[in-house]
Amino acid sequence: MFDKIKQLTRDTAIYGISTIVGRFLTFLLVPFYTNIFSPDDYGVIANLYIFIAILNVIYIYGMDAAYLKFASDKNGTSEKDNFSTPYLAVMIVSLFLSLLIALLGKEIISLLEVPKRYSYLIYYTSLILFVDALSAIPFIKLRIERKAKKFATFKIINILTNVFLNLILVLYFKWGIEAVFVSNLIASVVVLIILLPDILKKFQPVINFSLLKKLLKFGLPYLPAGLGSMLIQGIDRPILTNLTDLNTVGIYNANYKLGIFMMLFVNMFQYAWQPFFLQQAEEKDAKKIFSKVLTYFTFAASIILIFVSLYIDDIVKINFFGITLIGSAYWSGLVIVPIILFGYLFNGLYVVFTAGIYIEEKSIYVPIITGVGALVNVVVNLLLIPSLGIIGAALATLASYVVIAFGLYIVTQKFYKIEYENVRMITIFIIILLTGIIFYWLRSIDALNIFYKSLILIFFVLVTSIVVFDKNELLILKNKFIKGPTKEI
Repeated sequence: MFDKIKQLTRDTAIYGISTIVGRFLTFLLVPFYTNIFSPDDYGVIANLYIFIAILNVIYIYGMDAAYLKFASDKNGTSEKDNFSTPYLAVMIVSLFLSLLIALLGKEIISLLEVPKRYSYLIYYTSLILFVDALSAIPFIKLRIERKAKKFATFKIINILTNVFLNLILVLYFKWGIEAVFVSNLIASVVVLIILLPDILKKFQPVINFSLLKKLLKFGLPYLPAGLGSMLIQGIDRPILTNLTDLNTVGIYNANYKLGIFMMLFVNMFQYAWQPFFLQQAEEKDAKKIFSKVLTYFTFAASIILIFVSLYIDDIVKINFFGITLIGSAYWSGLVIVPIILFGYLFNGLYVVFTAGIYIEEKSIYVPIITGVGALVNVVVNLLLIPSLGIIGAALATLASYVVIAFGLYIVTQKFYKIEYENVRMITIFIIILLTGIIFYWLRSIDALNIFYKSLILIFFVLVTSIVVFDKNELLILKNKFIKGPTKEI
């Protein structure tokens, strides 16, 4: 069992390196933008990128999940059919949608509360969406083939190109926020060109309609599910825009981005987790492995939560040659960071629970769960933003992630029951809550200095380690991960 967990850890590390490097390079744009652009202009960027994120889901409409499922199953169709059918299906729909966005540009810009002087940005948006959609299936193909290094390289090339062009176009050519979208578009085109050899190797201009029917049956439920997920992540921005202003949205978005420290961990885990559980599903100890994965994931994520929450105020104010992690005009929003981190932790639990959905092909439940989560998000936003502002928006995000995590847990346990280590899990969360009470109490009396922060962190790590690992597990993990394979006790 621990050999398989070690395999998952190794794949997570490979995807993790690329994800961490890539996301970190992208995240470098946050201090860049927040030290150059006003909160109003950054609010425009935030609203348009939320639109892109939501539309990305519609452009793919579950074909990525379906391709991952059926290509992994080797369902009797050829590799070219398995690749070309979802690829052509995505291409045709994406072309139609991009043309539609271009035609309805003025109306869309108005709905997004973007000033008319920036209406032309909708054309860049439609092109970015189309090009990114053409790269989605090829990237899934690399994951299926476990070409983690190639996957990582292409992702990093995309991000490096994007960051480099941002620096040139903003600092040298003074293009303003238009540079953000031009840089993104060029970077996406560069990666699509690099992917072309892999695309052409498996591509044939024919759609297997029998396979397409299966793909749509499995994948389409992921469209509303994906939309629900993206609404959870982004519906707060337009609601904030309508209830407050672009300045508030800019501050909120900059601090929301600081959730990257947890999001990175969840993303890199997800990249490795999906192929892993599909490959291990038929093993006799699969459910035992999955149970341990949940416990260990929660343990690692909780340490990230506590560490970042304790030190985020200090981290963002470190001055590098006159530049801080986010501009000082945005520091008033730092209070939301622990809430966003906690939300992403529950998103990670949701990712772990998706194993049962994939294995038992019960994707029909996913849109219901994420739809409820999105509804909770909207309702809590509308209730709390008028009185709590950006804190209310952050709490809405947390509430929705809690709902979808518990919702998926309840559903999957009905048809793919796993004996999770519930006592250990509950204890971890009790320790998190107790730590949070101590943290906020010290903060309220202005006694939260570096010494107390370090003491809290050490206390948390020691106590949760005692809860999560027994002596036998510690010895096995030491042998497997440090000394190499040995006989299990």
